[in-house]
Amino acid sequence: MNQIQAAEKQEVVSRVEDGLGIFDILIVFAKHKKMIIGVTFSSALLAAGISLVLPNVYQATTKLLPPQQNQSTAMAVLSQLGGVAGAAAGAAGLKNPNDLYVGMLKSRTVADRLVEQFELKKAYDTNSEELARQVLEANTTITSGKDNLITISVEDKDQKRVAAMANAYVSELLRLTKVLAVTEASQRRMFYERQLETTKDNLAKAEALLKSNLDTHGVISVDAESRAILETVGRLKAQISAKEIELSSQRAFVTPSNPSYRRTEEELSSLRAELSRLENGRGGNSSAADQQGGLKNVKVLRDVKYQQMLYELLAKQYEVARIDEAKDASVIQVLDPAIEPERRAKPKRTLIVLMSALIAAFGAVAVAFLIEARKKALASPQGNAQWAELKSYMQFRTRR
Repeated sequence: MNQIQAAEKQEVVSRVEDGLGIFDILIVFAKHKKMIIGVTFSSALLAAGISLVLPNVYQATTKLLPPQQNQSTAMAVLSQLGGVAGAAAGAAGLKNPNDLYVGMLKSRTVADRLVEQFELKKAYDTNSEELARQVLEANTTITSGKDNLITISVEDKDQKRVAAMANAYVSELLRLTKVLAVTEASQRRMFYERQLETTKDNLAKAEALLKSNLDTHGVISVDAESRAILETVGRLKAQISAKEIELSSQRAFVTPSNPSYRRTEEELSSLRAELSRLENGRGGNSSAADQQGGLKNVKVLRDVKYQQMLYELLAKQYEVARIDEAKDASVIQVLDPAIEPERRAKPKRTLIVLMSALIAAFGAVAVAFLIEARKKALASPQGNAQWAELKSYMQFRTRR
């Protein structure tokens, strides 16, 4: 008997040294088939039960065609007007408008509007605005693809609400574009609006000053030469202001070395030199005329005319920018509006069951091979000693 046991032991040791063959693998499977099948079936059954308990999640998707960066008709008209209008027409558009609109859709402003509109704090069972916003962000995917389309996908447990939420993103984006200056036309409109408000205030002040002088000094005639000089000075000042506004507009999108920018600077320098010549070349005459109340009235009237001319120029460009902005506001088009989904997007129960069964099967096979490896290791004296040493290290001893 001892000889038979020694022979079997020697055979096991030789098999360990030779490694596992195809028959050894099949033997392990056959030997532990009950455990492998049982664990796999139990895991699949448990996964099926859990997947049935999980709530259904629906997904709705909408696709947008954002504004294209093409030159508008109003910009073409502005480019032919010259001066301030021509400078505004040369403004550069956004290089990648899709990224801007994706960022707007992901903004906190839009998220807060949706949380309030659909009462998501109640739907997500939370009293925290921030937590509701985070859950909404996790359930929403907004991407810009190579096809130049913006895709908005929303997931929710409510089959009807999910489509309304996806379409609400589009409505909020359109609302934001009407408030924020995101397009080139909007930026030009805001620029001229600020300049127009400043000029309007200056015109009101000049008119009030003229009325005050007329009430004080009355209407006194002035010689034709002095009147012509003052009107020329007023016209030059208006042209200088227009050029300064043009330079201010150009600084936003061109460098000082740009030919158009340099040409405007040279024109501005020439106008300033001409104004300086007129103002300094007739110092004596102007001083004598300044003593007359009528000449003072003409100066005030000149300022009024100057502000009026500047106001009319800016008002025309402002109206053109508003028309262009109104056209751009409707460029965002909905290619595929979100509709109520017919099937759930999650949970994918079949996939859950198959993945759980597959992972459990691999785990059971790994355990089976570990069991066999342990038995084969213990078959040799060296392996037995190593196992005993490992067990000693694995034990937790309490110190007294």
